Amino acid sequence: MKLSEIYKIADEIAPKRLSDEYCRLYGAYDNSGVLVDTGDDIKGVLFTLDLSAAAIAKAREMGANLIITHHPAIFGKISHICEEEPLGGKLVECIKHGISVLSMHLNLDGAEGGIDQSLMDGVCFAAGGGAENISVMHPLTGGGYGRGYGVKESALCSLAKNMEKVFSTERVLVYGDKTKKINRVASFCGSGVDEGAIAFALREGADVIISSDFKHHLISLALEEGLAIIILTHYASENYGFQKYYVKMRRQLSLPCEYHTDCALL
Repeated sequence: MKLSEIYKIADEIAPKRLSDEYCRLYGAYDNSGVLVDTGDDIKGVLFTLDLSAAAIAKAREMGANLIITHHPAIFGKISHICEEEPLGGKLVECIKHGISVLSMHLNLDGAEGGIDQSLMDGVCFAAGGGAENISVMHPLTGGGYGRGYGVKESALCSLAKNMEKVFSTERVLVYGDKTKKINRVASFCGSGVDEGAIAFALREGADVIISSDFKHHLISLALEEGLAIIILTHYASENYGFQKYYVKMRRQLSLPCEYHTDCALL
């Protein structure tokens, strides 16, 4: 199967135009798409959140010559590729062994059914009910990022505990009164919380804000404004949705496909 054929399927699920639109409208930067193309026909695909050394080893073990990641394997400008450097070494290993790399980042975050929406779905599952009265902070043409929504009422501590199970992580950090009743949530996959996200949560009447990679001053600001906080690891907040993306892709690919999780990061 040609890499271009696989990319067409990937783009139908999470169009690259969503990334381009997000960057244009909201001042972001991204580098989604085909990042390494060895020119070979694809014989197997490994899906993984990051282009980690363990993921490359897994791809070689299963005979896959395409790795599809969420986080771009090449994000910023690189002036050289050196085998002795961390990123360069992984890129050299991929190229040496004929492994192409495709990354689906902001487009998959913002796609319908994508990673940000999946975070909302997981939170609702942990709360015991589906989302109600959904609002999107950064709407896109056919998707969006950052969501406010109603959930079935639960105590903050119970919601956080159930989220450990849903998102397969033991690293859930909670700020606020553990007995506080949660009826409305604002959530942002990855590291999407800034002052604007907190303002959105307040406008939405959220009781808790859920994300990862909080800076200290944002934690302080949210608490001062009466918001509780649940912090997942960056990996856990996105791995849940990327696994769902893997299932969608696997159904459309007539190739061996496997999923790799870097468990130390959950």
